[in-house]
Amino acid sequence: MFTRSELEIKTLGELKGLCKQYGLKPLGNPAYKTAWIDALLTFAAIALRQMKEGEGLTRMTFKGYQDLGQALDQMGQPTDKLAALIKATM
Repeated sequence: MFTRSELEIKTLGELKGLCKQYGLKPLGNPAYKTAWIDALLTFAAIALRQMKEGEGLTRMTFKGYQDLGQALDQMGQPTDKLAALIKATM
């Protein structure tokens, strides 16, 4: 992750770019670097807390893994052309 020192030397534009890359919104007034820095420094801890509290993603059951494996097996492997199309649309 990042240290406060690493983030404080970045420009407002660079901080916004990092947050955009991670899908984060500023914590506070977006005109201030501290709002973006705080978002970058706290998101990991907040995400871990949310997982512990059962928010968002949850652990899959063993049956869920089996079902997922079966679905992937049924899909097969893409051809070179299909793989190129998938990459082009991402």
